Amino acid sequence: MLLIRILQHSRKITKTDLRRNISAMSTLKAIWDCMFTPRLIKIYGDGLPERLYEPSTMEHWSDTVIRSIQMIWKLGVYTSPLIIGVLYRKGFFEADGIVTLSKFATSIGVILVVSFCIRGINRALNPTYHDFIETLQTAQTNMTPKIKKALSMYEFEFFAWPVEYSWKHLNGDVTKTRIQISPPVVNRSSLQSIVRIPCQILGYLAVHTFGIRLIYPGTISVLQVILETTLLQGRARLIQVNKGVRSKLGTMENNEIDTMFVDNRNVTGNGSTLVICCEGNAGFYEIGIMGTVLEGGYSVLGWNHPGFAGSTGTPYPDQEQNAIDIVMQFAINKLGFKVQNIILFGWSIGGYSASWAAMNYPDVKGVVLDATFDDVLPLAVNQMPAYLESIVKLAIREHANLHNYEQLSKYPGPILLIRRTEDEVINIKEGDLSSNRGNHLLIKLMRFRYPLIFEESQISLAKEYLSTTLTAQDQIVQRVGINSDLCRSLLESYISEHSKSYPLRIGDSMPTEQKNQMALYLLRKHMKDYKSSHCTPLPVDMFQVPWDINLGR
Repeated sequence: MLLIRILQHSRKITKTDLRRNISAMSTLKAIWDCMFTPRLIKIYGDGLPERLYEPSTMEHWSDTVIRSIQMIWKLGVYTSPLIIGVLYRKGFFEADGIVTLSKFATSIGVILVVSFCIRGINRALNPTYHDFIETLQTAQTNMTPKIKKALSMYEFEFFAWPVEYSWKHLNGDVTKTRIQISPPVVNRSSLQSIVRIPCQILGYLAVHTFGIRLIYPGTISVLQVILETTLLQGRARLIQVNKGVRSKLGTMENNEIDTMFVDNRNVTGNGSTLVICCEGNAGFYEIGIMGTVLEGGYSVLGWNHPGFAGSTGTPYPDQEQNAIDIVMQFAINKLGFKVQNIILFGWSIGGYSASWAAMNYPDVKGVVLDATFDDVLPLAVNQMPAYLESIVKLAIREHANLHNYEQLSKYPGPILLIRRTEDEVINIKEGDLSSNRGNHLLIKLMRFRYPLIFEESQISLAKEYLSTTLTAQDQIVQRVGINSDLCRSLLESYISEHSKSYPLRIGDSMPTEQKNQMALYLLRKHMKDYKSSHCTPLPVDMFQVPWDINLGR
């Protein structure tokens, strides 16, 4: 009778209807299952307006209690050193204090158990939730295209979405050797190695606690809670307006990667080209760089870093590599795009994932990197106190060695860099364009690809050119004088006689004036300036297929 009263209070239905629902649905197993099933948020209409899921009052309040306790627990984990210190000073680690803490923990446990029970009962009795759970359970056992379409009509907590493609599906490709960039090897004496041990321990602890969250703040739960509504709106727009299809991919270490695919093949002129978007350190595909590419009519595949929104894990370099690797395999083997029709687009720290993929999939059509850097170490050192420099260097090199140039230098295809002229993140010195780490990335790349053109005097010219904006750059170009047709002709002639294998040995007997022209010509082909700060959305006209010597673009 107590159960009947609780249910009547939570849903205004008659006893006859209540017993009918209980006999049809509310078995103990159904209630138990519904205690731990995902929160249903909204239902997308197939040609009809979307609608929010309407839980009963009791389900709403019980779910709120559970989520609040979970959030307090996560905050407690982040602030545990402070909390432990306060509890110790207040005497809670003494006998009486321990008893008080035990009683408090027991009370929280009882509240959680009761909340889970109430939530399970009310979900089991909700017809809309019942239909959703049936669809989800069917999808978890047999994800056919028809079931996938039905499941996609529901917006719910992503942890319950079944994995549709994983590294286990790669067959022979799973044994493919991946190219990796290792930290530089430094020969040290036994004494030096022993002295470094404390720094190594501190570096490891720093990166594996707060450090990785400073590098990738998008992993912070509080930030994700703040952005929850915005992410939901962005995802709904991709699904309803752009006909996006959400999928879950499984990585080698069993992380789950949340992806969104918009298929514009046979819809737009650029639809046959797939752009894979790699977001920044606090970016999500729901509100990130996908929007720019979609305006250009391309097919687009977005994904969230490990630990971001619906993706699980933590964005350490190896997990980032495995994430973009399975995204690439999904695009090729499941979505059916040829590698030659894929462009990698990375913004900010997403340049690491994009450059790793370019290194390991050298036949991709091109790489576009927006507001990114050559090496994360100078940026990390610049943000930390000077007395921690040695620990920061060790921690970055051993545990977060995001070295974009080293990876990009092993990619032989077309590259376009986009530089934000008012970038407050990638600049080492605020307001100083010459300190933009994108400059270093471009110069290193040019020096590797065209070593006989970019000699010391041309490097100096490149630094002068990159330290200025459009008007001053044009003045430098007028001073040097660039015959674009001649520069292009020289490159094409060299490639036709030799090859397009980098580094190109063009320029050996070229006069200095001609080398200067070639240097500026190549700089302008590989980098575009955008007058904006770091986080301003990129206009669609700034996103271009990178220049290719063979195509003459």
